[in-house]
Amino acid sequence: MKRVGLARNEVIARAQLPLRTLQEDTPVSTKQFFALWHAMEELSPDPTVGLWIATELRVGQMPPSFMVAYHARDYRDALQRVARFKRLCAPEEILFQEGKDSGEIQLHWNHAKSTELPHSLVDASLASLLELGRHGTGGHIRPLAVSFSREPQDERVYERYFECDVRFNAAHNGMTIRKSDLEMPFLNYNTELLQILDQALTSRLEQHASKASLSEQIQWILRRRLTAGRPDIRSVASELAMSERSLQRRLTSEGVSFQGLLSRTRHQLALEYLSDTNLSIIEVAYMLGYEDQNSFFRAFRLWETRTPSDWRTENRATQ
Repeated sequence: MKRVGLARNEVIARAQLPLRTLQEDTPVSTKQFFALWHAMEELSPDPTVGLWIATELRVGQMPPSFMVAYHARDYRDALQRVARFKRLCAPEEILFQEGKDSGEIQLHWNHAKSTELPHSLVDASLASLLELGRHGTGGHIRPLAVSFSREPQDERVYERYFECDVRFNAAHNGMTIRKSDLEMPFLNYNTELLQILDQALTSRLEQHASKASLSEQIQWILRRRLTAGRPDIRSVASELAMSERSLQRRLTSEGVSFQGLLSRTRHQLALEYLSDTNLSIIEVAYMLGYEDQNSFFRAFRLWETRTPSDWRTENRATQ
């Protein structure tokens, strides 16, 4: 904050956060986290402050869950590590999927609606991933495309920074990286340090999972029960020992819906199953709880804008 001209105390006050948040390792909720970023937007004269916050980050001051990526083997390995460990330092999910000629990054905040997302947070998240590649490789990486789900804003500033086509009003917030850039080696690749950090961070992930939110618990149940057919909210509520009404109310407070969690879980599992070439498309559809293959095809086209067969063919070509 200091490097971009913001006073920490003023930001905390504007966000109406308790003073204890100034103390190290004090956790905040997603709502408070968003309030912090909204406060930075309001106090900064620059509407694109999120970009510059990301460029001012110093590796030595980053949390281990992000710093580990700077010692990865290459840009691909770095992005995969961020996707795995990012939840330890922010309520954010990073999806990284690779196709034939490029890799796509999508950002999701599972405990919030898109209308609540601070623009500066989205900007900083995407810019930090690009800075990771540029600093890690020592090369000037240019994405193929960057997308924002919000209305157009300062388009020329974003095009100058990302140096690529920037689209607004998109379906998701994300960035597409060339395959050749993903394969660029990192200058500070350190196998011993990676082993130490991986072990520590994996342990923290396991602790995190034991304190999972309700939506995360539901996704875990859905992953187990999908092969037995499409689970409904009543059966899931029963397994969690609560009423259907209580479950609906709790999910609403987390800003998610049961159908949304079901679709997200199916999407994640579909990509995992399709990566296993021993499974036929019909078997994958059955394992995801679909009554017929056509229903699976329609859903998959909404997720990936291509058929399961096409996705499998493209994914196989990159392995």
